[in-house]
Amino acid sequence: MSRVAIWAPLLIVLALAIALTFGIWRHVQEKREQQEFARKTAEVSVEYVSVKHDDKPHELVLPGNIAAVEEATIYARANGYIKRWLVDIGARVTSGQLLAEIETPELEQQLAQAVGTLKQSQANFEIARITAQRWKELFDQKVVSKQENDEKQTTFEAAAASLTAAKANVGQLQQLVAFNQVTAPFSGTITTRRIDVGALVSAGSGTAGTPLFSLARTDPVEIYVRVPEESAPLIQDGMAAKIVVQELKQREFVGRVVRNSRALDFQSRTLLTEVEIQNHEGTLLAGMYAQVKFTLVDAKAPLIIPSTAFVFRGTGTQVVTIDKDNKIHWQRITAGRDFGTRMEVTGGLEENSRVVVNPTDDLSEGLVVQPKPAKEQQPDAGSQ
Repeated sequence: MSRVAIWAPLLIVLALAIALTFGIWRHVQEKREQQEFARKTAEVSVEYVSVKHDDKPHELVLPGNIAAVEEATIYARANGYIKRWLVDIGARVTSGQLLAEIETPELEQQLAQAVGTLKQSQANFEIARITAQRWKELFDQKVVSKQENDEKQTTFEAAAASLTAAKANVGQLQQLVAFNQVTAPFSGTITTRRIDVGALVSAGSGTAGTPLFSLARTDPVEIYVRVPEESAPLIQDGMAAKIVVQELKQREFVGRVVRNSRALDFQSRTLLTEVEIQNHEGTLLAGMYAQVKFTLVDAKAPLIIPSTAFVFRGTGTQVVTIDKDNKIHWQRITAGRDFGTRMEVTGGLEENSRVVVNPTDDLSEGLVVQPKPAKEQQPDAGSQ
């Protein structure tokens, strides 16, 4: 028997043994790699936040100046001299209360003359009426001509018109004379007195007339504020507002929105809003600087996630989400407004989606992770 015949079976057995040994080693090695990968994967822990609408109340603080709800400058409505004044600054007056008296000698003379003219017009009217009646009877009897009758009837109509004018003139002068009594148009506080006894005053307003007093009603008071465009839809009539006045040791007062302009200012893009505050004690003074605080809740609030969850790449803005099987998925989204530590998401995410905060590049697509809520959403972190 040759050597080849002897060694060939041995070599075959040896080769088979080597192949079997290598296969077993390879299988064991792959098993170890799988276990190592599983071990490493199980150790990947990520923090996430649940995507929510920003429906938490937030505070909007705006500056404003306190003003009287009603304010007027009272002018003289008759020419004359100040006979006396009855109220001074700081006085509280009621509607219709007498504030001052004006001597009007010229008006009184004009009124007396007008009354005399009225009596004369009444006498002329009566004569013209009787004459016109008689001439009409004569015309009906065909004793006088139509022209003569028409003349008498026209004279009667002219006398009636003169009487009406005389009555109107007397009425006007009587009203002007009555204006020598200066009264308060509404209840409030006298803020300015500009007259003294004997001062000459002229009827009118503005530069043509003489201002006598300034009157303001400061219960309630009002504040006008300009609400930014993004918050304008949330301002509703009747909603509460807090008013803080620094000069009153940061004391807070409660007011309510009574009306707004229903239109944005084209230049500032703000909504002019009026807030009214009760001021029974007179603590708030017109002209005070104040801050108005609104607590706003947006029923259609946008989706909000932390700014640390965003990844900005050349392909667009992305976030890392975790599906129900705890697998990683890189999701492309559309970002909206930037609120500093938070950003608005306008597309690509749904409410309650889990988004990884501070994602890293080693979070590959499909990687199984151990998710845990971020501290800001854990119950013991004081979340609401």
